[in-house]
Amino acid sequence: MASREIDSSSSQSSSAQDERRLRNEKLQSLRRLAYGASHEINNPLANIASRAQALLNGETDPNRRHELATIYAQAMRGHEMIADLMLFARPSQPQLADCRLSEIAQACFHQMNEAARQQQTLLKLETPHPDIRLKADANQLVLALCAIVRNGLEALKQEGQIEISLAQADHMATVSVQDDGPGIPDEMAELVFDPFHSGREAGRGLGFGLTKCWTIAHAHGGDVYIDTAYGPGARIVLEIPISPSSTSPNE
Repeated sequence: MASREIDSSSSQSSSAQDERRLRNEKLQSLRRLAYGASHEINNPLANIASRAQALLNGETDPNRRHELATIYAQAMRGHEMIADLMLFARPSQPQLADCRLSEIAQACFHQMNEAARQQQTLLKLETPHPDIRLKADANQLVLALCAIVRNGLEALKQEGQIEISLAQADHMATVSVQDDGPGIPDEMAELVFDPFHSGREAGRGLGFGLTKCWTIAHAHGGDVYIDTAYGPGARIVLEIPISPSSTSPNE
């Protein structure tokens, strides 16, 4: 009986790894599509924005000014989305330096705590002793971690709890963010990092937040995934190698 349980656990772990590998291969292919599409879309958007702004400067009729301002604002919104897509397609290289995982998590905590307080959500942070040291781009990791916390806040909307916990497993530093919100269905677990996927079906916010997180994780040679065994609620795990040589790149 024990042997069968071990075999079943091993099989489930292997299946999860295969799913993550296929997910990563798909996202790498989407990068190439995103890079080409971004250039094609950004040029006409910039043209629309500049023409609308030029017409707005010389317009005196209030109704027409309102219409032109709307055109300009929507064009700029599209431009910002394209900028996020370009970050996914051509991410900047991490500026690696010695850092502490607890300081990265604390920076995220301080940035997101006010937003959590406003919606009466309890944001908790548990740091291990001794501290976990790694060589990484601290600014990028703060951005990635904030994206995960923001995702949890958008899922909860009001009240609830989000907990950030840190650990080290082998040569990986791990940051887990778990919330007691509606959770993420298994069939959505590998789609939430897709920049072309709407998170509305999974009860999560829209935008490129988790896509940015995946991009930053892979730029460091790490990964991010949904822990489908956790529930109720959702648990997202960010894995970053302790040092660049401790794992092979994901490119």
